[in-house]
Amino acid sequence: MIAMIIEERKETFEVTEELSGKRADVVLSHFLSDRTRSQIKKLIDDQRVLVKGKPIKPSKKFEKGELLDVTLPAPESIDAKPEDIDIEVLYEDSSIIVVNKPAGMVVHPGAGIKGATLVNALLYKCEDLSGIGGKIRPGIVHRLDKDTSGVIVVAKNDRSHNSLVSQFKSRTVKKRYLAIVEGYLKKESGSFASNIGRDPVNRIKMSSKSKSGRESLTLWKVIKRFKAASFVEVEPKTGRTHQIRVHFSENGYPILADKVYGHKRQKLQILANAAKKIGRQALHASKIGFTHPESGDRVEFTAPFPDDMKQALLYLEKTTEDDL
Repeated sequence: MIAMIIEERKETFEVTEELSGKRADVVLSHFLSDRTRSQIKKLIDDQRVLVKGKPIKPSKKFEKGELLDVTLPAPESIDAKPEDIDIEVLYEDSSIIVVNKPAGMVVHPGAGIKGATLVNALLYKCEDLSGIGGKIRPGIVHRLDKDTSGVIVVAKNDRSHNSLVSQFKSRTVKKRYLAIVEGYLKKESGSFASNIGRDPVNRIKMSSKSKSGRESLTLWKVIKRFKAASFVEVEPKTGRTHQIRVHFSENGYPILADKVYGHKRQKLQILANAAKKIGRQALHASKIGFTHPESGDRVEFTAPFPDDMKQALLYLEKTTEDDL
């Protein structure tokens, strides 16, 4: 279980030739590269940066050889409590943890959800969280819907968090999903593109009908076809909320058993039966690739294909024309 008591620490930095003549906030950004500009400004405003025992101003310019005494505050605890929840860890080191999130688990606490989330599990599991943004918490840099299973990477400290956020923003993180969609996709591969935002009528849904939609692009290719469904690999090039589910639904191929974007009443018995076998949207985050925040190496992690989707595929494979 995580040790929740982490004391503040003091650091001393000496200004080098290359930093001579630069402002305090620039100098501190160099020494504290895992901190944001706003966090560094707060250190200065809170008089936690001293030179010869006296607080400084952000505009102060340094000379070579000057010493900065910095007191870094202890990370605060967050409201979420550690919970002993079994989670499958695919990889872990001092910078990141990669897990296989099960279907049915929410990533973090929110409105009406106080516990049994991935964050609660990680607070218990990880003993070396050093704080994200000044708080003891896992650094969630991307999310999976509650009923989507699969791989998710979480940062353990500010440096890793900032690196991963930057990679997601620049779209250098590569994600692959596996999905069972309703309908027979005739093409071997293709793409869906639209602007996605909050649905103007149903606020719990996302839609391309939104006036404030943002650019989104989803690539896909068929792995196997069945009589009434297709098994596909999906690569979202952007990361909009519900993007894959929206794109396939709006193009006539909703994700199997999707309660929000799928058909309210299934016309084909074969699809109704397959949906019952899985009980949640047939969407699995299978792979994620990114640059490791510490080593700089390109890494990739794969989450095992879930049993419920296997059972749905086996059922679809065994059906005949008479079952339609």
